[in-house]
Amino acid sequence: MLISKNGVMQSCLSILFKGLNVKSVIAASYDFYNKFIEHYCVILFFKFSLFMKRRFLFFLFFVACSPWANAQEIIFSEPFSEDNRDMNFDIIGKVNNNIIIFKNLRYRYSLNVYNDSMVLNEKVDLDFLPGKVFNVDYVAYPDFFYLIYQYQKKNIVYCMAVKMDADGKKMSEPVELDTTQISGMSDNKIYSTINSDDRKKIMVFKIQKREDKYQFATILFDDQLQVLHKSRHDLAYDDNRSTFSDFLLDNEGNFIFSAAVKTSNRAYYSSLFLITKHPTSDNFLSHTLNLNKTFVDEVKIKIDNLNKRYILNSFFYRESNGPIDGLFCSIWDATGDSVNATVLSHFDNDLRSMAKSSGNAKNAFNDFFIRNIILKKDGSYIIHAEDYSSQSSGLNNWNRNDFLYGSPYLNSYNYYNYYNPGFGGYYRPYGLFGNGVGGGGQNTRNYYDNIVVLSVAKNGIPEWTNIIPKQQFSDDRDNHLSYSTFSTGGELHFIFNDITRRDKLLMDKVLSLDGTIKRNPTLRTYDQGYEFMPRFAKKIGSRQVIIPSTYRGKICFAKVDF
Repeated sequence: MLISKNGVMQSCLSILFKGLNVKSVIAASYDFYNKFIEHYCVILFFKFSLFMKRRFLFFLFFVACSPWANAQEIIFSEPFSEDNRDMNFDIIGKVNNNIIIFKNLRYRYSLNVYNDSMVLNEKVDLDFLPGKVFNVDYVAYPDFFYLIYQYQKKNIVYCMAVKMDADGKKMSEPVELDTTQISGMSDNKIYSTINSDDRKKIMVFKIQKREDKYQFATILFDDQLQVLHKSRHDLAYDDNRSTFSDFLLDNEGNFIFSAAVKTSNRAYYSSLFLITKHPTSDNFLSHTLNLNKTFVDEVKIKIDNLNKRYILNSFFYRESNGPIDGLFCSIWDATGDSVNATVLSHFDNDLRSMAKSSGNAKNAFNDFFIRNIILKKDGSYIIHAEDYSSQSSGLNNWNRNDFLYGSPYLNSYNYYNYYNPGFGGYYRPYGLFGNGVGGGGQNTRNYYDNIVVLSVAKNGIPEWTNIIPKQQFSDDRDNHLSYSTFSTGGELHFIFNDITRRDKLLMDKVLSLDGTIKRNPTLRTYDQGYEFMPRFAKKIGSRQVIIPSTYRGKICFAKVDF
């Protein structure tokens, strides 16, 4: 006879609890049993959940601390056979999520429109441009951009503009901004275009030489290319003893640049002037800046629109033709129309020793050139400079004077040819200065070495300094050398090629607000043969950069997400 489990349990309970109501005891026992099992299962589930949660948190911590956490995503565009190293290009930027790049090869002009995966959506031939365009500038907005170009027909130079959409198509027919009649022997590259940081003001200006003066003609536009003001003004200029800095436009429409004057052809500049022009004025105002009996060379200006200031920086010298002594800073208060601060900061021996590991420490900064000034919201800023020199035909004939005073940046009469409002910019096939600066067409080896970074307070006094070590060199072509910078979330990235290996690796050194430097993982590619050109990189998003590259002699573009 088979006895069920319930029957056995019922018999046992009857013996144990004789005299009691067996049914009630059995019911209570089952209730206790069910609650016990339910409670125990809850405890097991809770412990299992806690176990898995700990493992998951550990996994997240592992991933966050691993090199994968900072891994960069790199997507290359397809290299086309016609995009060889003789092609000029400029990265216009991101317009309505399309990445637009201007290309020029032997007077053939086009726009390449890429999607976010760097797939070519469309190649737009700019057939409306005449055969020989001297320059193509642009001003980009979130959903359109302007192309501003100049060309010559007979003895007339035309400056034109056309509005383009995110697909590289014309939104309007080209409009004439200005014309100039020139003689047969005159320079026809006379127009330049600048814009304010907020891009609400655009200025087209030209500089023509008339005997011992430069004649400026400026046209100020709004963001719809409506003329706000036209003006003409003459400035005295000596080709051998005078120089102008970069030309800039603030958000109010003020035209800004500096003029420096030296006493002899080979000396440094002993006088410095800030030149300003109000947006509705026809006259230039010249403001004398006190150099405190020192000398300067190349002057870099940064407009601080937020705090209404103009910041001028240069290396200074105690002696004419002497070594670089330190950093000169002059801060101009645009609202009060006066000097806010003038500071001369000397470089000590410790910094000189770190800046250059070989040679006389006294001359450590003689090969350094200021590359850019990066503003902070509170009015302080970071300035960085690079150690650059060259050697031609096996002779150590590098001379800072030859570079600066033969530099196209400082020859305003030839301003169009080399003007670049920021570091990097427009690519030219043979490097920024052809076969090396001062090479004269000879074989030239270019050296791009350490980067010096200085943090300067709002009052112009340095807060801290640091060195980013690097060693780069190349014969003749130097497009893969030097570096570029961009900011992400309060950090400043310095990207440059490590050429110590056969396959160049792109280094990413990150500078924090307190001056500490960390090294991010190098940017690696799965395909060999790609070489980055970081000097011409351009930031197109909060953490997105386009870096031109070469692959088997062809030019392509890498989108890097940091």
